[in-house]
Amino acid sequence: MATKTFLFIGGTGTISASSVRLAVERGHRVTVLNRGRESSRALPPEVETLVADIRNPESVRAALGSREFDVVAEFLAFTPEHLQTDLGLFGGRTGQYVFISSASAYQTPPARLPVTESTPLVNPFWKYSQDKIACEDILVAAVRERGLPITIVRPSHTYDETRLPTTGGWTDVARMRAGKPVVVHGDGTSLWTITHARDFAVAFVGLLGNPLAIGETFHITGDHSPTWNQIYTWIGEAAGVPEPELVHVASETIGRVLPDQLAGLIGDKAHSMVFDNSKVKALVPEFTTTVPYWQGAAEAIAWFDAHPEAQQTDASLDAAFDKLVAHARSL
Repeated sequence: MATKTFLFIGGTGTISASSVRLAVERGHRVTVLNRGRESSRALPPEVETLVADIRNPESVRAALGSREFDVVAEFLAFTPEHLQTDLGLFGGRTGQYVFISSASAYQTPPARLPVTESTPLVNPFWKYSQDKIACEDILVAAVRERGLPITIVRPSHTYDETRLPTTGGWTDVARMRAGKPVVVHGDGTSLWTITHARDFAVAFVGLLGNPLAIGETFHITGDHSPTWNQIYTWIGEAAGVPEPELVHVASETIGRVLPDQLAGLIGDKAHSMVFDNSKVKALVPEFTTTVPYWQGAAEAIAWFDAHPEAQQTDASLDAAFDKLVAHARSL
């Protein structure tokens, strides 16, 4: 593919940083627009950085001037209001506007597996997902009414070495290393598709500037769908705890003790989610899973062990887990 100009809104997040790095490796001219804050994800020196706040349209206009880009990839639009602002900022400025939606927008729980791009978008539990659906509706209308050149991408659970997928994050690892049980939602046997950001980037960058992706929607997920029991156990093994004690608690019960976790559990993680990736692979045949989670867990624990400042435990969360464990054991 010929060299193209890419503008990434964000560019230092879990999924965007890996995509920026790969785009640079492939010879594209990459610009990121963000607030210029420090990040644990260093970007290549070839990347141009524009400092502006996407929530402040005037600062974005001042930073961009009259510039145009082959692709604008938006990682920071979460509500219809964000998207409407983007249409005003980038309409007519790019040959492809790529919106990062979410695979959590799909029917929850799914009526059948695997999930395809034609699975209905219905999530009655999680406002985050509902807002992403509303954003997609706006984009579809813009395509129909004025031929806006858009591509919608729906990632599922994507991670890098700085992110742990469990409810407690590093608090779970600290509990394992202290010999304490960890709380796993449900019975731990539901299947969860988990994708490393390096793998995601292969598919994502392959869609950028691809004329066959215009007007289309793709989910980008791995083909690796372990159970939650496996995920917690692989984290324990990487942390030096080969047989962590897993205590299973209903998602609704966890939500009563940790209400901030309820929507993400009931509206996403509590259900088996397996995806058919044939649509994106038809355009990007090199896309595959190269990082299974037992490897990803080892990379994450190694990163946290090398960055003690990131080993943040939450005392209130730890106490809530103790309460949930006691409840489960009293049944």
